[in-house]
Amino acid sequence: MIGVAAVHDDVARAWLREGRVVAEALLVAVDGSSPLTAGATMLVDADGAIEGSVSGGCVESAVAQEAMTLLASPDRRPRLRRYGISDDLAGEAGLTCGGTVEVLIHALDDPGPTLAFLDAPVAALATVVDGPDAGARVAALPDGTLAGAELHPNMVRDLRGAARTGMRRYGASGETLGTATRVFVAVRAPRPRLLVVGATDFSAALAPLARAVGWDVTICDARPAFARADRFARAADVEVSPPGPFVAAARLRERDALLVFSHDPKHDEPALLAALASDAGFVGALGSRRTDADRRARLLAAGATPEQLARLHSPCGLDIGARTPDETALSVLAEIIAARNGRPGSSLRETTDPIHPR
Repeated sequence: MIGVAAVHDDVARAWLREGRVVAEALLVAVDGSSPLTAGATMLVDADGAIEGSVSGGCVESAVAQEAMTLLASPDRRPRLRRYGISDDLAGEAGLTCGGTVEVLIHALDDPGPTLAFLDAPVAALATVVDGPDAGARVAALPDGTLAGAELHPNMVRDLRGAARTGMRRYGASGETLGTATRVFVAVRAPRPRLLVVGATDFSAALAPLARAVGWDVTICDARPAFARADRFARAADVEVSPPGPFVAAARLRERDALLVFSHDPKHDEPALLAALASDAGFVGALGSRRTDADRRARLLAAGATPEQLARLHSPCGLDIGARTPDETALSVLAEIIAARNGRPGSSLRETTDPIHPR
């Protein structure tokens, strides 16, 4: 559920509400390199249907077979499995990327906590990894209530205060100091917002890509005839209003981003001024280098500071030679992802840093 596309959440809800017999494989630990981060999940039902991934394809077959075996067993006891280059199964189910992953495979016999977690915009879900209670789950919801198993008070306190996904360790009886029992806590935060100014071909190309990688996308345009075209509504929320006041009222946060695609200064510049005055983590605008220079001069004249203009990604996008709206959308989205991760967007073969952010 964490770090997986929203479509996986939708499938998980549907399967559990249909009453399917489902096992979940939860990636609880990563040592070295792995395509996915801890918190990734894969669902397997009794008929062999599979949704999601815990390793980007490296060990999925072995994990799916383990899940099917668990569902067919009389007691359905959870299983903690480790896969990697040093595993006895390396030739059959090893990680080609050279890392090691630990996966908890357990039956979702009580879907309540999982559904509560999936349905809440903000929530935390604890899964016991070790010991006799392995697989037990409890969700902490925004109203302060809990759904699911009873956990030790120390675990509940930490669950309610959790701010990020990760492993917590406790003593055998739940003591704060100890390592005998691990509890994996997944934190569900509101999706970051991406505001796009201008109902254009570029907006239509970018919106579905951005939504697929986890953004809530809104396209804002003051022109009703353009903004209300079906191609925008299919992939994003649409706001028909002057962009400047809309962006200012949105109060963008560090996880949010603004893109200007409209090429109309009377709408572009008020939106950019509002975004640069906010906490937005990424502010970008399309345009030629001449357009960028003229735009920066007008923004300075309108009150933007040099420090604010230093935050402006313009012309936005990585240099991949993009020409079409679809190629440009890939270029811009790649730059946003690189900026969020503090990466320069260079070719991997020209760098020596770890491939996956830690």
